[in-house]
Amino acid sequence: MRGVVMYAPGDVRVEELEDAKIAEPTDAVIRLAATCICGSDLWPYRGIEKLNGPVHMGHEYAGVVEQIGHDVKNVKVGDFVVGSFVASDNTCEVCQAGYQSGCIHRVFMTGTQSELARIPHADGTLVPTPGVPEADLLPSLLAASDVLGTGWYAAVAAEAGPGKTIAVVGDGAVGLSAVLAAKQLGAERIIAFSRHPERQALAREFGATDIVEERGDEGAAKIKEMTGGYGAHGVVEAVGTQESMWQAIHAARGGGRIGYVGVGHDVELNGLDLFFTGVQLEGGPAPVRRFLPELIRLIWDRKINPGKVFDLTLPLEQAAEGYKAMDERRATKVLLTI
Repeated sequence: MRGVVMYAPGDVRVEELEDAKIAEPTDAVIRLAATCICGSDLWPYRGIEKLNGPVHMGHEYAGVVEQIGHDVKNVKVGDFVVGSFVASDNTCEVCQAGYQSGCIHRVFMTGTQSELARIPHADGTLVPTPGVPEADLLPSLLAASDVLGTGWYAAVAAEAGPGKTIAVVGDGAVGLSAVLAAKQLGAERIIAFSRHPERQALAREFGATDIVEERGDEGAAKIKEMTGGYGAHGVVEAVGTQESMWQAIHAARGGGRIGYVGVGHDVELNGLDLFFTGVQLEGGPAPVRRFLPELIRLIWDRKINPGKVFDLTLPLEQAAEGYKAMDERRATKVLLTI
């Protein structure tokens, strides 16, 4: 099979790899209908996250089941499925509480930027769609595997809902998905931080009522000014830097909720400063599996179209160009056709 391998920062290659195969009786192997590049893949690409040798990249996926282990009961060969970027058994106490990304048997997915992929804990991880999707639904179903599910979790953690003002820090695919989620959850006012006209336009299409271009302390102060000095009821942090985290915290009102899903790098929170903000924090790797049935149904019924976050489509063989385009912010999110 063909797959994407990162050898070093900036060094991405598409190579012939050994076919994915069943390793455990609870595994499935799927044939990818398409794959994509995630914003979090840019951390090692930029050298910020250390690579331990060549890494088979990718953790988002949707496709057709080709093989199943003998203990797999919930999916069958031929099913079109979507799964989370964290494989989980969906039966442990943590999973049953709705936090499948903290499953005691969790496996962080990798190797899905390829033609075939092995999926551990197939029964707990994979969700079949109602049938074979039409081609135009594929980008949205692929988005559900990570960025949509992550943005949705962030909006839920920020307690988006009727009468609430929600601010979103980050205008990448996750931040834009959080805007869409906040709208679907009924938020009254959705303020998106963005300086990019194309992303501002999509944020408004997804439901943003306001756009703020200021960042950091200035951005947080702008939110306070726009809300009569209070701050937002909830804030989504979808970047993962020191500045973005404090921007989110300071943009919230006392008792406000922060849904943080940006993969944090070099983020430190002073305990005393945090103490006096009075905010509530919830986040980390999103329990996408909790939301997948609902998200698949919304996509299938064409009530949401999160696939619009893909603004560049390339064949798998041109994955290196896709990484470069995202690194240079020429693309928000790249879809790779198989």
